Amino acid sequence: MLFAMSRQLQLASPAPLPVPRVPAWATPRARVDDPVEAAFTAGSALNALDNLVQAEPEWGGAWRHRLALKAASASMKLIGRSEEEAALRDAWLLRQPGDEAGPAGNVLAAWRRLAGRSLPPSVEELRTVAALVGISWSDGFGELIDVARDEVRGGAPAPVVAARTAAAVMREDPKAEVLAWWLGDCALSWRMGWTHAVPILGTQVYAPLLRSGFEGRRARPGSGVFEQAVFIAASLGAAEACRLATNMAAQAERLRTAAPKLRSKAAGDVIDRLLGDDAVSGTLTTKNLSRWASRRLFDRLVELGAVRELSGRSAFRIFGL
Repeated sequence: MLFAMSRQLQLASPAPLPVPRVPAWATPRARVDDPVEAAFTAGSALNALDNLVQAEPEWGGAWRHRLALKAASASMKLIGRSEEEAALRDAWLLRQPGDEAGPAGNVLAAWRRLAGRSLPPSVEELRTVAALVGISWSDGFGELIDVARDEVRGGAPAPVVAARTAAAVMREDPKAEVLAWWLGDCALSWRMGWTHAVPILGTQVYAPLLRSGFEGRRARPGSGVFEQAVFIAASLGAAEACRLATNMAAQAERLRTAAPKLRSKAAGDVIDRLLGDDAVSGTLTTKNLSRWASRRLFDRLVELGAVRELSGRSAFRIFGL
């Protein structure tokens, strides 16, 4: 109970500063042919995103995992599957203990690993991610972390580091495009000096401007146009990430306001989960929270406007910021 009360008092503290926004002029809306313009807009967008990341908002875990969900959804098309965000969230949260996540859930798991761990990754981590996205391990993959480290230390702009790292993956295995985007995002965050990766490139795999600006073909890692495409993807991804953060910050503030009104002994733990992850199952049970108590707590949070029900169902509900 003391922990829950402590958490509630913490949430009742003054609201954080407004979330940084990417300037409208730094978000491409049409074809960008000039490499200097592409680099300039990406730099401005990444600067805004860097200010947000460095502020370390308490809801940052939920935000990064929501972006991981978006990147996983984009990755589905790369492996010939059709699952969108809602289906991926279901695959992850509605598993029974011991159940396999399945191909779609495994891709989400790969992106969640990127968003949820500190940088840089290890070779073993990369081996695990390759398995999750269905890519056979090659001995050459073991050198990719060193490639990324060398690019980061080389001091090139973050989008260039990301593009070169992703290209190195494709040279090793042209069929490993999901892994290329994953490691490209990893390298970009690493170059930016962030403790945890923020998936922004992977969310833009099928962005129209990454196609229409390059003779109608999708820009793929390793192609001649990919480096410029990554500058555009960084601009678009950073802008989308900041817009998402604005919405989640507002929802977290509503949770902050509602917290002192909660009476459940497990409220502190549930609040931590909501702030740290994309979503929480409405049937969550812990040593201090029964299924029935969980239902009542989430109903109360919805009533107070502190969380949203994300599935649109009356049963097997899922909640999040």
